Amino acid sequence: MKILVPVKLAIDSNAKARVKSDESGIDLANVKMSINPFCEIAVEEAVRLREAGKATEIVVVTIGSAKAQDALRTALAIGADRGILVQTDETVEPLAVAKILTKVVEAEQPGLVILGKQAIDDDCNQTGQMLGALLGWPQATFASKLDLSADAAEVTREVDGGHQTLRLTLPAVVTTDLRLNEPRYPSLPNIMKAKKKPIETKAPADYGVDVTPRLRLLKVSEPPARAAGIKVKTAAELVGKLKAAGDL
Repeated sequence: MKILVPVKLAIDSNAKARVKSDESGIDLANVKMSINPFCEIAVEEAVRLREAGKATEIVVVTIGSAKAQDALRTALAIGADRGILVQTDETVEPLAVAKILTKVVEAEQPGLVILGKQAIDDDCNQTGQMLGALLGWPQATFASKLDLSADAAEVTREVDGGHQTLRLTLPAVVTTDLRLNEPRYPSLPNIMKAKKKPIETKAPADYGVDVTPRLRLLKVSEPPARAAGIKVKTAAELVGKLKAAGDL
């Protein structure tokens, strides 16, 4: 079985995002970028499935500028076999991403698509659901456990009040949650091998997809500064402060 894993390059989770002075967006100059953590979990799960003998090939795909190759190289160092870069300098919204991935799926014919439930930069949490709908495939989101057989996938997901287990007929789309696994650190030999693994470069036009944004960003602004806290000695004093602030 072939597994397709879409990945995304995002601002590193340890980096501080800065708003542009004109409030037109996030300033990405000199900001550390890395593979989206949820995407990294998806790659790790695909590699584990191959190591268990349940998959034969792992293909990773990303959409973005030439810099997005960094996400592919990280995925290849973890253990993916080859990559596809759909190169564009435009901002690609989730629906356009899902449409491009639909065409990639049609070309690659994977038995399973695993992707992160969301990207930590925009937190849209839409691409997996849209991809499943466009393909007409079964889908399971927020997977915390995944068991794969020859023709079906059993997915456990956390829901309010417990766990829910779904059985999907393959091919299917699965999105990953944080508790699915803990990604490995790529070893130096694997990082060196990843540099020689093939990456195919495409353009959205090659798949006949228009990536023109449907949404218009009005403004990006910093959250309001948080006021300093105060200490009180008694409950009565606390109640008095809350009443003065209009919170009671």
